[in-house]
Amino acid sequence: MAGQEKVLVIERKILEEAGMFNGLMFDVERYLRKLFAPGAARFMLRSDAEKDADYKQLIPYVIISHKGKYLSYVRGKRAGETRLVGLRSIGIGGHINPVDDMPLFSNDFYEAYLAAVEREVAEEISVETSHTDCVAALLNDESNEVGSVHLGIVHHWILKAPEVARREQMITQMSFMTPAQLQQLRDSMETWSQLCLAGLAEMTKKAASHNPIMPPPKVQIPSPDRSLSSVVPKGRRMEGRGHINSKPCPE
Repeated sequence: MAGQEKVLVIERKILEEAGMFNGLMFDVERYLRKLFAPGAARFMLRSDAEKDADYKQLIPYVIISHKGKYLSYVRGKRAGETRLVGLRSIGIGGHINPVDDMPLFSNDFYEAYLAAVEREVAEEISVETSHTDCVAALLNDESNEVGSVHLGIVHHWILKAPEVARREQMITQMSFMTPAQLQQLRDSMETWSQLCLAGLAEMTKKAASHNPIMPPPKVQIPSPDRSLSSVVPKGRRMEGRGHINSKPCPE
């Protein structure tokens, strides 16, 4: 049942201890240490989390680019989040749901989170090329009730080639656009994309100096039980591909 969906959250006080902010935060490393400390995160009913400002739902938000152009799309009528239907976006991602072996109380939890990010992207689009992956910023919007109960973790993938296809029907009008083209469409974007658009140059600069380009992971689309362990093995070692690491982008 949708009403019984559980999502990954942290207590608001953890964010406040690291330093509350509004908008984009590029000094991500000190925040990530606290957000992913053993036992810091927990799962709770989404129906409760949506109306409890004492908690922040952690939402990966993946920006994808190739040679100065950024993947953009419009959320169609089949979008899971009805409040975003019809709005343009430059981010792929969603809530993190629980699985039996997600190690919330161990140092392996961040790796499990990264595997969940890959799963979320693979559910919505197919990326058939090599790419880098780094956490470029955190995103917090306290200006409205929805934003006050969410915290975005902004990843930036730089692709070797613009080889992306949609998987979800909710992804419509998908194409790569220049920052100038996106700026012209700013008023039609969801709030998080508007905020990311303003920080796009800074995030791109950091992502460009990050890890060498890695091969595309062989990510399977999960079965209906959405089992993370069936998507990416522990350690995220892809068959014949080595490791793909995601760390804070260098300053």
